[in-house]
Amino acid sequence: MTLSFEDFPPGRFGTFGPRRVTREEVLAFAAEYDPQPMHLDEAAAARSMLGGLSASGWHLCSIMMRMMFDGFIGRTASLGSPGVNELRWLAPLRPGDDITLDIDVAEARVSNSRPETGIVTFRGVVRNAAGQQLCEMVSPIIVRRRAEVASGQAG
Repeated sequence: MTLSFEDFPPGRFGTFGPRRVTREEVLAFAAEYDPQPMHLDEAAAARSMLGGLSASGWHLCSIMMRMMFDGFIGRTASLGSPGVNELRWLAPLRPGDDITLDIDVAEARVSNSRPETGIVTFRGVVRNAAGQQLCEMVSPIIVRRRAEVASGQAG
């Protein structure tokens, strides 16, 4: 079943995961996209403010996007996103962490300019197995409305 705008009322939407993050993927992502020492070198990472090897924040965002896609966006009538409103890295993602993603619908409103669509603003929080918040993101997506609702034929 394809999820439409009407399937996203404000409130808790769901929890996705857990997903284990391996040392190998942390190193591979960092080597390719964010080769800072705290993401690649154990000794340098131990001397950094992170106190040990940690994944790039951008790696965490990429994992979060994949978890969102696998969890619900892949079956949503999404037309894309105008961007990210807020993104905060709160604690390091460590190799071996099992992470979960909590998704809340912060806001859902019908588009003024395109009433056949709605804008759903999600708040996602990634936590490790200890419950520590690692990252939070607030981001809207544009979602197609059900045809009968958008045309005013249903209530």
